[in-house]
Amino acid sequence: MSRFLIRRILWMIPVLFFVILVTFIVMHATPGGPWDVNADSRTSDPRMQAILNRQYGLDLPLFFNPAAAEEAISKGANPLEITQAFLRGQFGVYLAQLLRGDLGPSYRFRGLTVNDIVFSPPEGKPVWQSRFGTTATLGIIAMLFALSVGFPLGLIAGIKQNSLLDHVSLFIATVGYGIPNFVIGIFFIIIFAVWLGVVRVLEIDHWQNPQAWILPAMTLGIPTAAYTARLTRSSIIEVMRMDYVRTARAKGLAERSVIFGHIVRNALIPVVTFIGPALAGLVTGSFIIETMFSVNGIGRLFIESISRRDYSVLLSLTLIYATLVALANLSVDIIYGFLDPRIKVGGKE
Repeated sequence: MSRFLIRRILWMIPVLFFVILVTFIVMHATPGGPWDVNADSRTSDPRMQAILNRQYGLDLPLFFNPAAAEEAISKGANPLEITQAFLRGQFGVYLAQLLRGDLGPSYRFRGLTVNDIVFSPPEGKPVWQSRFGTTATLGIIAMLFALSVGFPLGLIAGIKQNSLLDHVSLFIATVGYGIPNFVIGIFFIIIFAVWLGVVRVLEIDHWQNPQAWILPAMTLGIPTAAYTARLTRSSIIEVMRMDYVRTARAKGLAERSVIFGHIVRNALIPVVTFIGPALAGLVTGSFIIETMFSVNGIGRLFIESISRRDYSVLLSLTLIYATLVALANLSVDIIYGFLDPRIKVGGKE
């Protein structure tokens, strides 16, 4: 078990490195820069832009710095120092900061680091009210809603296959999965915010009211609930046809014991496979949903950072998302072993 965990964690390192590399290349290939899209009376001055580039290290080459390596050679530096100077481009500087736990400075919120923006709550507020905490809270609520609705719906549909309950459940799941969540969100806003006036979606400070979380969590969780219902239904139907289920019923076990002792446990395996990455996706938040409902989370921050070319924030949020997905997949593999004894963590039976 421990060897498996160590091996999987080590495999995460090249995966995350590749994610950062691709994001870095695409980000700098996009036309424009942070001072072009954030231009004001000061940053529009070329001399001020040069000063800011030097301050934030944007005057360095993207990857390799031959000039710095030549300077180190002329000073008689050792091979390690020469290599460090050669790699002292923008990408190398970011990786060095990352290894120290520093996600870099923000170009938009000057004077603040990405760590402060993403993980630090407002003064006097609890930790869960930070941008990451807000998004994580919204994602967890959305997942709890999705599981509490999707799994029972799929369970009923699978057990009562081809009945009226099955057809109704399948229709609801298909509609919920087929309609984009931002369309559902628009309808929720029109009905509950505009017509009924029972919720507010423009003020940021109203998130201390538990009712404010209901609409965005439902909007975010409905597609996941619908897919969970469909996946649970198909898995239940497949497991019910297995020989060990027929044997359990032939031995005279109560139907409740057959369902929850044999069918549900084994039917959970493909559902867990989906729930792991889905939870990571919900926790990182939906960019559109957070923008629609004025959720002050990292999804909304990501959209704002794209338009403002805030490179450090973009790289860091992409890294956070990739890390959560990798950890979710690792958790799925571990849970497999508890759900089905035939599956041994590490690939050996």
